[in-house]
Amino acid sequence: MLACSLAACSRPEPAPEPVRSVKLLEVGVGAVDAQLEYAGEVRARIESRLGFRVAGKLVSRQVELGQQVTAGQLLAQLDAQDYRLAAEASRAQVTAATTQRDLAAADLQRYRTLRAQNFISGAELERREATLKSAQASLDQARAQAAGQSLQADYTRLIADVAGVVTSIDAEPGQVVAAGTPVVRIAQDGERDVVFSVPEDKVARMRPGQAVAVRTWAGDQRYAGRVREVAASADPVTRTYLVKVALERTPGQALPALGATVHARPEGLGAASQPVIKLPTTALQQHGGGSAVWIFDADSSSVRLQPVTMGSADGNEVVITQGLAPGMRVVATGGHVLSPGQKVTVYQGVGETARPADAAPQPIPATR
Repeated sequence: MLACSLAACSRPEPAPEPVRSVKLLEVGVGAVDAQLEYAGEVRARIESRLGFRVAGKLVSRQVELGQQVTAGQLLAQLDAQDYRLAAEASRAQVTAATTQRDLAAADLQRYRTLRAQNFISGAELERREATLKSAQASLDQARAQAAGQSLQADYTRLIADVAGVVTSIDAEPGQVVAAGTPVVRIAQDGERDVVFSVPEDKVARMRPGQAVAVRTWAGDQRYAGRVREVAASADPVTRTYLVKVALERTPGQALPALGATVHARPEGLGAASQPVIKLPTTALQQHGGGSAVWIFDADSSSVRLQPVTMGSADGNEVVITQGLAPGMRVVATGGHVLSPGQKVTVYQGVGETARPADAAPQPIPATR
């Protein structure tokens, strides 16, 4: 009875670990022909940041972001009261200088008559001539100042010098702006560029005139282009180099809209076709500081962990540079629940003939 009681109080034996079912693939050699593609943006060839040539308080803005403007259209207006008063003062100075000139001319005419009658000396006549010349110079100066003040008043109106699209608004009514401060940015109508950035290890392979295939993100329209400019220095934040591609016009085909997102594929920037071993990303596992895959051992119907070295990516697959050889059988899915030496069975899909895990392997299509 004591033995039976002790047996009843002991812990039950743990349930055996279930045999996992995994999908396998046979490692093969395929070709990789990856082409690098970059996301870019369509921009105008020329974008002008327009600002006032004089300082003042912005009182009105006549355009909005994205608006189409024409040459000669009013964009913004400064408070011109101070400049109008200065222009009126300059015109008054012109009137005063004109009066002084006319008075000096009349005096000179009278002194010439007196000189003809020998009532005055020649030196006195010369002084009157000099006075007239000085009065004429003062009048010319006043007229020039008046013209300059009139231009200052005209500069309080910001006028579009070319047709285009407003791409940026940098000042709002009520703001006091200095001379030259950008207020409106206009992308000029005409030629357009595709702008994208490339990393430092690829910039050496970008050169002016290089062909670039461009396709729009929306609509999948295709365009041809050529590299027009490669930045000489890297961006201080992203450490990438800006590349500008000139789009080539095709008869009957409209250029993409400004700001549109496109995909740019430079010619000769992809990897050349070469035999490699590729695996789907589902077959990779984290192992220590690197990656590994589960190798199936048909003799023991178990799996073991095999460290691998990854190279570049090719779509949804990863190129394996070290650790695998053609003919090995790798667990494609279900590896996250496995442990080294664990017994497994080969998963059979619907319509497939079941076979034990230790059966001779059947040909499995190699990955490409």
